Amino acid sequence: MTLSVEQQAKQAADEFRRNHRLGVQPLGDLVAFIEQTTGYDVAILDAEPDEHGLAMCDPVRGAVFVGVARSRNPMRQRSTLAHELGHLVFEGWNDEAEFEKRSPDEIRADAFARHLLIPIEGVKEFLGDRESASEADLAAVVQRYLVSPAIAAIAMRDAGYINQSTAQDWMRYRTPQIATRYGWSDHYAALQDDSDRLRAPQSLVARAVEGYAEGIVSAQVIATLRGVSVDAVLEDLEEAGVVPVQHEATDLSLEDFPDVDVDLSDLEDEGASP
Repeated sequence: MTLSVEQQAKQAADEFRRNHRLGVQPLGDLVAFIEQTTGYDVAILDAEPDEHGLAMCDPVRGAVFVGVARSRNPMRQRSTLAHELGHLVFEGWNDEAEFEKRSPDEIRADAFARHLLIPIEGVKEFLGDRESASEADLAAVVQRYLVSPAIAAIAMRDAGYINQSTAQDWMRYRTPQIATRYGWSDHYAALQDDSDRLRAPQSLVARAVEGYAEGIVSAQVIATLRGVSVDAVLEDLEEAGVVPVQHEATDLSLEDFPDVDVDLSDLEDEGASP
């Protein structure tokens, strides 16, 4: 039997969580999560307003890079990260422009992101045995799983707590509205600050810090990678006890160098007179 796009996405998301022993609990920092579970390089970048994310794979070297735009919308950024991970899980690459209709690969990646971020079984475990859910429950689910009200409403519908009509109504809400109404606007502001920061791939920064400790990489290189000032980098390194190795200079005289026999015959002009 051929599985639908939705079924494929749920199956893959469930398998990903199972393979990495994630259970049905909320996922924390998605950048670190993807880097640690897959080994892919992930970065938060400056991008145009209509550019959200991309994933690139070098089949020759086996290197994979995921980049998403910095944003004041942390829930959308998390969905974008999970969406790009979905493309990589399915090895689905769609280079065709999308205009009136989204491709099946894009729809599947969206569904994968939803099931990965907020498993239906996790919602059931969180809300427990009840016949229906309130708007306050929606706010609690949004805050717990750090997803948009639209994604939370779909999951709560699929878990049997609300009907389709209520889900459609709740899908119109925006996260700032929910956060303000239910007292966690400060938490949301902190999430916004975090999602609006540039981040270089962790492995790349780690290698740069190692190079700094060996005295072969400057603090400016690390500052450029992280998108912060040199002073901030130096302060961080000093607090972490990372100090460049001081290589002792060695005095050498001409006698210390080996004799070199240089053949200059090829430079002679064959037509010149002796």
